[in-house]
Amino acid sequence: MTFAFDEETTYFADLIIPVPIPKLFTYRVPRDMVERLKVGARVIVPFGKNRVYTAVVGRIHHQPPNTYQAKYILELLDEYPLITGYQLELFAWMAEYYLCNIGDVLNVALPSGLKITSQSKVQYNPDFDYPELLTDDEVRLLDELKKHSALSYEELGRLVGETNVPSTIKLLVGKRAVIVFDEVREKYVPKMVRKVRLKANYENREQVLALINRLEKSPKQQEVVMKYLSYVPVQNNPLLNRKGLDKTILNQDDEVSQSSLQTLIKNEVFETFEIIVPRFGDEDMQSVEVKLTDIQQKACDDVVSQFNNKDIVLLHGITGSGKTEVYINLIQNALESGSQVLYLLPEIALTTQIVVRLKKVFGDKMGIYHSKFSDNERVEVWKGIVDGQYQFVVGVRSAVFLPFDNLGLIIVDEEHETSYKQHDPAPRYHARDVAMMIAHWQKAKVLLGSATPSIESYYHAQQGRYGFVELLQRYGDAMLPDIVLVNTRLEKQQKKMKNEFSSVLLEQLQQNLERKEQSILFQNRRGYSPYLQCEDCEWTGRCPNCDVSLTYHMRDAEMRCHYCGHKDPVPKSCPACGSFKVRTIGFGTEKLEDQLQIVFPEARIQRMDLDTTRAKNAYQQIISEFEGGNVDILVGTQMISKGLDFGNVSLVGIFDSDRMIHYPEFRAIERAFQMITQVSGRAGRRADRRGKVLIQTSNPQQAVLLKILENDYRGLFEEEIVERENYNYPPFSRLIKLTVRHAEQSISQQAAQRLVAQLTEKLGEARVLGPEVPLVERIRNQYLYTVLIKLERSISPKAAKVFILDKINELLSDKGLKAVTVVADVDCL
Repeated sequence: MTFAFDEETTYFADLIIPVPIPKLFTYRVPRDMVERLKVGARVIVPFGKNRVYTAVVGRIHHQPPNTYQAKYILELLDEYPLITGYQLELFAWMAEYYLCNIGDVLNVALPSGLKITSQSKVQYNPDFDYPELLTDDEVRLLDELKKHSALSYEELGRLVGETNVPSTIKLLVGKRAVIVFDEVREKYVPKMVRKVRLKANYENREQVLALINRLEKSPKQQEVVMKYLSYVPVQNNPLLNRKGLDKTILNQDDEVSQSSLQTLIKNEVFETFEIIVPRFGDEDMQSVEVKLTDIQQKACDDVVSQFNNKDIVLLHGITGSGKTEVYINLIQNALESGSQVLYLLPEIALTTQIVVRLKKVFGDKMGIYHSKFSDNERVEVWKGIVDGQYQFVVGVRSAVFLPFDNLGLIIVDEEHETSYKQHDPAPRYHARDVAMMIAHWQKAKVLLGSATPSIESYYHAQQGRYGFVELLQRYGDAMLPDIVLVNTRLEKQQKKMKNEFSSVLLEQLQQNLERKEQSILFQNRRGYSPYLQCEDCEWTGRCPNCDVSLTYHMRDAEMRCHYCGHKDPVPKSCPACGSFKVRTIGFGTEKLEDQLQIVFPEARIQRMDLDTTRAKNAYQQIISEFEGGNVDILVGTQMISKGLDFGNVSLVGIFDSDRMIHYPEFRAIERAFQMITQVSGRAGRRADRRGKVLIQTSNPQQAVLLKILENDYRGLFEEEIVERENYNYPPFSRLIKLTVRHAEQSISQQAAQRLVAQLTEKLGEARVLGPEVPLVERIRNQYLYTVLIKLERSISPKAAKVFILDKINELLSDKGLKAVTVVADVDCL
């Protein structure tokens, strides 16, 4: 909204503050800020007693608030808005759709580098005149403060060697001996590079030659100039001098005298200067042209054709069919038309290989956005989109919040993946669905890609709501792998199993090692084993905060809770009965890695799971080592299943398939098919050999495993869709899960029962299920009860959500239930 500003008029701004409150707050605009303030700009505002926040301007107007005195905006951070009108519309829609507060959305949407930190500082009060009132501790602390302009609590603690600094400062504040204030600073700091260049009066050829002659009596200084000219040939092109040379290049050169360099700077032969550079590096990658096969070109043409009539198209392409090449072609077309492109990937692990391929095609036109990047790196992508530097971004689910305003295409790769759904904190959004809404507002097209589409997406495509294109042949005539079911029950009866490994799998692994081919082993459980148990009394290590057993991690000699992070050391004997017969039960990736190293001591084995990939570049290092042939066997969780392309992998082993299939959840069969098919797709991606996949199962006759053997996604869909319709599950309904939490089980149960009764009055018993105790009943010392709401597609979701939110607020307004929290998860997985 644009205002004709009037100096005599008082202006107010409604601000979105990144805190869980249900409304915007109104602040007064200072007169010196009136003409500069714009909707979408960030500002600093006081909030509460002693806090300041980064807020975003949502609206500028003239109406003061009715119920409170408007505080002044403290500072304007942006001369031009970093938040677009589309984003503000998106934040409001997400708050309404996902039953949360707009402040929750802003808190997740903005990278922390665009938020302000508020750090309390302490300063000596020069007007203090009563030293006789001070204790020895207070005198010592004041003496330190007098030496500095201001210090933080932490800095003071280090200097005076005390742990009770906050209480001492509190007493000094009461005596008016110190002043406490908040130092506000923006987190984002541009990356600066110090460079060196010849002064302007030495830029042309004659001046350079004259300089070299003049320095004949100072050979070390002459050598510095000659070395600079070898990197920056100013004598051939004076304009090259303007860009200069990174000072670190000369600093690290053994032939350059650093004292001579400093002398030349002092004598104004050279000058130093700083420039802002991107953090992503300017790797000189050879530009690669992507050529499509006839089948890929047809798929690409079909997608374009479908886009003429449909805004959303589903590309069903089997593993190894070359969907990425199709994406690249479509991205190039969109960029050439002047539009922006967003390419979503479900996990960071996927970006490692794909980003390298995309970089070779798109170079520095492409931005990368995911949580493993630092705050500053993410801010640079954000600002790069606003400035027009990046027209194309590859990112994970949080990339949907980026400030695009001219999107032409959004690609959601592996659209079936559960990683697109955020579970905590609010908003609990699904990036695929949010992407569709963004595309609707910006009149962009959406391409959903998957070898194993979600049942919902495939159903919408079959119903004609989405366009539909198939790519059912592997790239380069590579064959689909040979899938074999290994009966572990029979192997155990015949005593052929060795720990967790069937004889068939061990034999195939041995043959692969002899052929110098690579293998991947999949177990979707990290850690050494799910838990420890005493053989005598059946004691099990359990989390004191959550209703779960502690997972044993052998390398760190500890038991961990994967819900709250609680850790216990491994007991030397049973804490309950003192027995030394404490054994591991079950197995995770760490145990598989350990057992493999014993069976194949010469093999090079690597593990890829959450525990081994916490560091920023850990994914890339593991994948690079495997891709370079430095690893023989890669053991991993689901992160190895998605999109990775290794030409030398000829064997994939899959453990614990029965646990995936029998998980108590209505999507279990679909998920098992997707997971096993995706992992299987890592094998045999070259035309000259057929890969092999071994699935260990105690029941080879399970229907879903037979569908996997036949690569029969269509058959799976036809069976699952009947079940979904019979029991009114998506895509025939919308699901909303409400989780009631409280530290006391009886209060949590009472609140959940009351909520169900209130919801049932209008929605009816068929639509409101529960309350039920979830699989994990207690997390972080909070007892949980869940309520599942099923809404038919014919019901207005907006009206139903307003009613649900009213009932939640009504419940929480009861004084006896004030400590109860209710978490809403819309379109829960």
